[in-house]
Parts: sequence; structure tokens; C-alpha cells
Amino acid sequence: MKLLEERILKDGHILGDNILKVDSFLTHQVDFSLMREIGKVFAEKFAATGITKVVTIEASGIAPAVFTAEALNVPMIFAKKAKNITMNEGILTAQVYSFTKQVTSTVSIAGKFLSPEDKVLIIDDFLANGQAAKGLIQIIEQAGATVQAIGIVIEKSFQDGRDLLEKAGYPVLSLARLDRFENGQVVFKEADL
Repeated sequence: MKLLEERILKDGHILGDNILKVDSFLTHQVDFSLMREIGKVFAEKFAATGITKVVTIEASGIAPAVFTAEALNVPMIFAKKAKNITMNEGILTAQVYSFTKQVTSTVSIAGKFLSPEDKVLIIDDFLANGQAAKGLIQIIEQAGATVQAIGIVIEKSFQDGRDLLEKAGYPVLSLARLDRFENGQVVFKEADL
């Protein structure tokens, strides 16, 4: 997605060898116009697949997921990283390791929001090692629902997340694919769209 790649080049900051900071438009402050366009692109791609739910993980996946769900006119569910007292029955959980935060969290979704009839589109902000998507897949499959595809805003193609998910049989669609960081600049790989 050219618009996204341009924004990454303009406002993204490389930290170390493998982290791209995009907090000015995605992971902290949200550019809702860009997220709306991202949602439309995902919705157009998956409109014919019968998606009934969009699922993400808190927090940075929520913005692109909600705009995707809006464009598809389906509910959006986000997996919570912290259990609260109102989530007290029928909870589906998985362990998820965060590459950026270097911590493992138990994420959960109330089972009443997913059913075996659901066809789910997972949306997330980043794909690095694939652990967030893998955890969401586990939760969705615990409910008996089907993962139709995984939509990623920014993929770090130099890490193994995509291979992990595709080898497990899940289609992955990334709007921006980072090939590498070179001389302080992002070098893109051809995106899926």
C-alpha cells in the first residue's frame, strides 16, 4: 500500500537493528484517516470471503481492526492482555510472547463472542515472529471458529512470522513489507497489495 509506505518513510524511526517505531500514526497516536484507508483496503480484499468477525489483540491492532470491521460491517473483537473481574466465565486464552516488549502475556477473549459459525479475519499492526497471530489463532480455534486470513499493517519480512503462519496454512496479507533496514532507512519488499 503506497500510502502506508510513504508514511513509514516520512514518520517511521528505526531503533537498533530490527525495530521500526511508528508511534506518530499507528502505535501510540493514531491517524484515523490512514486507518480508514487501511480498513477499506483489507475490506475490499476480503469482502467475498464471508468474514463474520474481525479479531485483533490490544492495543495497537485495535485501530486498523475497527476500521476494517466497519468497512466489512461486522463486529470487531480484541483479545485482552489483562483479565478483569467482568470476564469471569467462558474465557478463551492463549500465551503470547511480545517481540517488542520482550514479555509473555496471557491474552483472552470471552467465548460468547465467537462461535463455530464464525469466519474470522485477524488484523494486527505488526508481524514479526508471528506469536500474536498464533495466540489469536489458538483462541479462535478453541471457539470452533475458522480463521479465514491474517491481515497485517506492517510486516517485518526479515523475521520468520509470515513463514510460520503460512506453513500452518493461514493466508497472510501485508500492506507494507519491510525487507531490511539499511543506512538508517527502511527498504521495502513488494507488498501483497
